[in-house]
Formats: sequence, structure tokens, C-alpha cells
Amino acid sequence: MNYILFDGPSRNNLLPFTFTRPVADIRVGILTIREKWEFYLKTTTTTVTEDYLSDKYPMVEMDENVMVNASYLPNLELVEMIRDLKANQAIFKDEDVIAFFTKEAQDDIDFRDYEAIEFAEDIIKIENTWDIFSKNGEAIQEDFTLITKEKTSQSIPASNNIIAPQNIFIEEGAKLEFTTLNASKGPIYIGKNAEIMEGAIIRGPLALCENAVVKLGAKIYGPTTVGLSSKVGGEINNSVIFDNSNKGHDGFLGNSVVGEWCNLGADTNNSNLKNNYAEVRLWDYQTEGFAKTGLQFCGLMMGDHSKCGINTMFNTGTVIGVSANIFGSGFPRNFVPSFSWGGNSGFTTYLTKKAFEVADVVMARRKIEFSDQDKAILEHVFEETKKYRRE
Repeated sequence: MNYILFDGPSRNNLLPFTFTRPVADIRVGILTIREKWEFYLKTTTTTVTEDYLSDKYPMVEMDENVMVNASYLPNLELVEMIRDLKANQAIFKDEDVIAFFTKEAQDDIDFRDYEAIEFAEDIIKIENTWDIFSKNGEAIQEDFTLITKEKTSQSIPASNNIIAPQNIFIEEGAKLEFTTLNASKGPIYIGKNAEIMEGAIIRGPLALCENAVVKLGAKIYGPTTVGLSSKVGGEINNSVIFDNSNKGHDGFLGNSVVGEWCNLGADTNNSNLKNNYAEVRLWDYQTEGFAKTGLQFCGLMMGDHSKCGINTMFNTGTVIGVSANIFGSGFPRNFVPSFSWGGNSGFTTYLTKKAFEVADVVMARRKIEFSDQDKAILEHVFEETKKYRRE
């Protein structure tokens, strides 16, 4: 069967992260949503997403296909139901469609013509940006169970101080010496060739992905994910950092999500709790206003390719778009549009020519090409977000 992951109605709720990727390529837990589905289905998947993303993330359609809402994280019960789908059948969770069978010849889908199958079990759904960190603990536990089943961990070097070693899994090539790992509150997964430097203190759940680095003396509280080849230091609490980003120095990051190719300068701090303990509101790209999160703790949402200088301070519930460059004293405002350059004293437009020069250098350091596809995506984001900038 050919499986296609589609963005679904939550896509705009997940901006700025879905400006530059389909919903399926959001990392939550240890794996991306796509990797989870492919692990369960034991096959590759393609994507239905925004037109401007489809060159980099193409869809492959066959005679018969099963479309899957990428906002939902897979589990055994759901995957079994999806495997059993027949023509004109769809799986729903309340009013939401999770998956449906379709043939290439079908142009318009009318679910009134489908047999509706209700999925009654609990399931994790990522429908808002803050779900990425607030549901990360559940996602890490599920991924940990999935990935480590019938596998043997590398041995834990004797120099480390360990609590609950049965909840720690170390992949081949990982390095850790003279660290403190407490997995009594949740699993700790240390990916292939990852490194935890001396003096780091970690309380799970933690997902340290392949080639990621925890620097000297870091303090990490779970549930936290550090993506592929990302580097972290200082203090981190319940945050998700996507691939190839750096928060390498002292400073606090809490209840936050940081996209790919981001860099947080030394002593960058974010607030994750308002002084009056009130509910945190976050910028909503759909309403173009600030939406209730229902959370008391909520920090920073930073889109791909954004950077901030040393000693930057972010207020509670700050949303930074794609490819913003922030510096200077004082708090920048709680919503910084994509391709903004400046800080508390004001912003100008960060022109794509300059932004692309930086992206080219940054990605080359990791031996990854800043491709024409990447440029086209960012150029589209620049134009689409122009209305938010004061140009």
C-alpha cells in the first residue's frame, strides 16, 4: 500500500515551524512524525503539503493510497486499523479524519460517501506549537519503547553517576564520561555518535539524537529533545530543539521549541512564567492576534534559521518567525515576524540576499548544501510574511 501523510487543518496552527516543512517533518519525542509512521508501517511515505514546499517534499500517488493526517502520532491500535482500510472507508477521531482510503481516479473526496470508523482509544495529536513541548514526554516514552525493543544498549561507562540504568539506552558510538543521568522519571535515549560532556546533569525524559552534543556542566530537565547534530549547554527545561541548531552556552531555555539552523548567543534567556502567574498567550498566525494556550508555563517558539545575539532576553510566550536576527538590550516584542533584523529598539527587514549568505555559510559548516529548493522556500516565506513586517 502507498501511504501519504497530509498536513490537515492543524498546519497553520503550527506556524512558524510549518513555514519550512510539512507537519510530518516536525520532531517530537525521539523521531519526526514521518519517521514514526514509517517505523510502524515499515515503508516510506510521501507528503501532501503546501505547493511551495512540494518540490522539496513531493507526493507520490499510486492507483490505491491511504491518506494519513500527520498531526496524529501512530500507535499499534491505529496502525492495525489503517492497514485494514478498504475502499470508501475512513477512520475518524470525533470530527477529525485520521486516515482514509483513496484511488488515484478520485478527484473530490466526500466523506458522506465513506464508511466512518471511529478510533476510540487515546492518541497523541500535535495541533498547536506548544503541543510539541507539552506532549514531548509522552512522545519520548512511546519512541523509546518502539526504538529499543529487542535491541541491546551499549554499556554505561563506570565513571558516570546513574539512577535507573534500566531506563537508559545508548546507541553505538555515543560518548559520555563523568555525567549524572537520572532516568527515574522518564527514559534517557542517547543516539548514535552523540556526546555528553563531563559534569552534565540530566534528568529524563531526554532524547539526545544522533551526533548531538551536551556541553560541559549543562543542566537538562526533561522532557527535552535535542535534534540531530544540535549542541546544547546551560540550563534547559522541557524543550524541543530541532536538528542542526545551537544553544551552546549558559542561559535558560524553558518550555520552548527551537527550529533548525538556529543559534542562541551566550547568556540568552527566556521567561517561561509570567510574573502574575497568568495564562500565557501566543501569537496566532491565523487570527493575527494572541491566542490562549491554556498553559501557565510557555516560553519561546523560534522558526528555522533565526538567530539571537549574546545576552538576548525573550519574554514569556514569544514567537519568532523564520530567518529573524535579534540582538541588543531589552526585551524584543512578543511576536517578531520572519526576516526581521533588530531588537527592542526596533526592526528593519532582513533582506534575503544577506540571509542567504548567512544560511550558506552556516549549512556549509555541517557539510550540507543550501540548495535552490531551500532558497525558493525561504523566498516564498519572505513574500508571504511581508504583511507582518513594518516595511
